[in-house]
Amino acid sequence: MKFIRILNVNILPVTQNRLLCELEEGVLYTPNLDHLIKLQRDREFYDIYQQAEWIVCDSQILYLASKLLKRSLPMAIPGSSFFTAFYNYHANNPNCKIFLLGAAEGVAKKAMENINRRVGRQIVVGAHSPSYGFEKNEQECEELIRIVNESGATVLLVGAGAPKQEKWIAKYRSRMSGVKLFMALGATIDFEAGNIKRAPKIVQILAMEWFYRFLKEPKRLFRRYFIDDIQFFYYFAKQLLGLYKDPFA
Repeated sequence: MKFIRILNVNILPVTQNRLLCELEEGVLYTPNLDHLIKLQRDREFYDIYQQAEWIVCDSQILYLASKLLKRSLPMAIPGSSFFTAFYNYHANNPNCKIFLLGAAEGVAKKAMENINRRVGRQIVVGAHSPSYGFEKNEQECEELIRIVNESGATVLLVGAGAPKQEKWIAKYRSRMSGVKLFMALGATIDFEAGNIKRAPKIVQILAMEWFYRFLKEPKRLFRRYFIDDIQFFYYFAKQLLGLYKDPFA
């Protein structure tokens, strides 16, 4: 499958149905505007992205922007809605055993309860909300690896925000041999727990979900959306004009 390159990221031009059918092992990252800006500045994050087997478009804005390229993406696949489709798709697959790692205390366990009730079986075999700054605590990371391994999980969802979640997966994936599929999916655990509500469908279609989230958490998200992410359009305009240069090439 030929990639579609946006700035310095190769994105798979895949539909959600095809992704559900083919996604069995490897690492899944779902870039949005925030990722793309971080990928202009963070060499470690950039190198980690090169190691991922699955990179799919998370953002409706990226999807619309791709229509200005010679080849466009077939659709956006937001990680949070994809995960719901993923566990429903594998509802009757006994080899699919999911572990949820992330979110605030108690939220991951609430998400596990909700998902297992919806699916009708224990498809989520474990859930844990690590402490703030856990990625810098080697002792806690060792404990997390032990918990995941003992759960028997074959799928690990890490929801800790970018680039923390991607860096953690890259550092420790080799230590969890039973896990075949790793997903870095941001606020997905919060959504599944009902802790945060997704924007209405029409808002998602209009590529305004980011604004809906901003209204919910303006203090936290102002800098991300109105200072950092807005720079994407500058870089993308340079790409359209043939002037963009990968800072790490």
